[in-house]
Amino acid sequence: MGIEFVTKEDLEAFRILLLQDIECLFIGRSVPAAKPWLKGKEVRNLLAISACTFQALLVTGKLKSTKIGGIHFYRYEDIKKMMEEGL
Repeated sequence: MGIEFVTKEDLEAFRILLLQDIECLFIGRSVPAAKPWLKGKEVRNLLAISACTFQALLVTGKLKSTKIGGIHFYRYEDIKKMMEEGL
């Protein structure tokens, strides 16, 4: 069994490959098509907005929810429409 050394160049090449793999994963996950209803946190992450902005959308009526068992759910189709219209 031989000894293998890891060089700075090896680590840099690994870092670049890892970042490319991660980027591919995020591109593939940008649309959660299999999930028709989302929770508030999922909506905030999808729209990339703060909790305050999320609350403002609720108060102004731009975002509608359905309450099931004390939890508010938001239709993915409504969120998708908001994204297409530019929020």
